[in-house]
Amino acid sequence: MSTVSAPTIPEVGLTLPGNYDETDPSGGLEETLQLFSLAEELRYQVAGVRQRHLERGLSSALPFLAAASQRTSTIRLETAVVPLGYETPFRLAEDFATVDVLSRGRLNVGISSSAPHLDVLRPLGRGADDGAGVEPYTLIARFLEALEGRDLSDEAILTPYGPQIPRIQPHVPSLRDRVWLGGGSARSVRWAAEHGLKLFLGNLTAADGDAPFETVQRARIDEYYAAFTGSGEPAVGVERVIVTTDSATAAQRAHYADFAAGREERTLAPTRGLVFQKDLVGTADEIVERLHADPAIDGRTRVRVALPYAFHHDEYRQILTDIAEGVLPRLGWRPAATRAVAA
Repeated sequence: MSTVSAPTIPEVGLTLPGNYDETDPSGGLEETLQLFSLAEELRYQVAGVRQRHLERGLSSALPFLAAASQRTSTIRLETAVVPLGYETPFRLAEDFATVDVLSRGRLNVGISSSAPHLDVLRPLGRGADDGAGVEPYTLIARFLEALEGRDLSDEAILTPYGPQIPRIQPHVPSLRDRVWLGGGSARSVRWAAEHGLKLFLGNLTAADGDAPFETVQRARIDEYYAAFTGSGEPAVGVERVIVTTDSATAAQRAHYADFAAGREERTLAPTRGLVFQKDLVGTADEIVERLHADPAIDGRTRVRVALPYAFHHDEYRQILTDIAEGVLPRLGWRPAATRAVAA
């Protein structure tokens, strides 16, 4: 096995799907909590979940992370991401702050401007202001303002605790600096940079002519750093679907091969204005070679390993272990410290 002399990936996190059987949601959610514990044991730096609607996956990321905060002690927790289109900014800010307090400052705030399945969910929404009536970036700006926790009035309000100047509670001063915007379009990248946010980039992005995925994403990263303003540190995280086969059984390898083959066609040309990256499925040697050649992996970019949907629990465990033990050390990755560092 070859090694590298300098760190290539400074931080590695996971994005877990939170699958469950519709007849037994608790079983699947418990298995996902166990994967968070495993990720901490393997010393990944971050573990996160998506927020998906109308699917057999996590529809409420923050309640789940509240539970995960009590099952882990060092690993950072992350929403990757919460679509803001259905959220009330101040209520979401309260929820993020509460989970951050429960986790003792370990929360990354991942959001996006989207409102998936809006045509189906609109009748169950808030009415005229259901996400369609407010410009998406206006919602993000309101959310950021709520996180900042400024005084909302000069006049005190009466509470059971006595008169108080109203502001979002609990107040976590550092939370605004831990906001990551999930994007892929040129606009979202510029908006994140100009407002001092950190940037999540997935394994798909808005197409730019016939340019391949890697070329487009590298350009987005360069645009972000060039435009970044703000007091916080700029940071980019890129999502990579990685499925290792080294310790997999024959049945698992066959499953992984079928998974990759079923997703190959979408990577051949732009689809609906999007360009997709080819999944990294193979041995540790093959995946290390792919990551060495990835122009986004530049010694500065953070990586999020996105686990596929609808895999079995033992497959997730095998993949996470193979990546931590067989892939990442050869890329200069340094495992998380065993003690938590206060945010």
